[in-house]
Amino acid sequence: MGYKIKYVLKKSKVVLMITVVLWVLLSIVLIMPGTISVIDSTIDGKVDSTKFIEIFSSKMGNIGSNFTTVFKGEYIKTFLKGELYLIITLFFITLIGFIRNMPKNEYTDIEHGSSDWAERGEQYKILSPNKGILLAEKNYLPVDKRGNTNVLVVGRFRFW
Repeated sequence: MGYKIKYVLKKSKVVLMITVVLWVLLSIVLIMPGTISVIDSTIDGKVDSTKFIEIFSSKMGNIGSNFTTVFKGEYIKTFLKGELYLIITLFFITLIGFIRNMPKNEYTDIEHGSSDWAERGEQYKILSPNKGILLAEKNYLPVDKRGNTNVLVVGRFRFW
């Protein structure tokens, strides 16, 4: 199970950076103006939709004033609630991405034809580590070996 977590964290660094950048951008571009619009367009406990759209469109371009307004007393609670919803949504989207990036088994992305299957140099009982016919990285079939040196190569040779 540990190899899956290591693999996902290694493969998902870019996804995590994109998630953080997306969180900052959505907070500035949508949550801040939305918070101000909801509070300013509320009349008798109900949000007036035409006033909301009017305020929201005017606040989209005023990023600097939104920072100062959002952290005032009546706006902060609504802003933090919107941030919580955004964070939960991005968390679940990122979690789905992690699950989809998980390897199917521990041999995912291991080069086929490598000597990763051998442990503690056991392949060198047959193969040579430095000279002969190249089979894989650091694995050579010695040409001066007595006995059976037949090799079965499975795969294809591509060129274009």
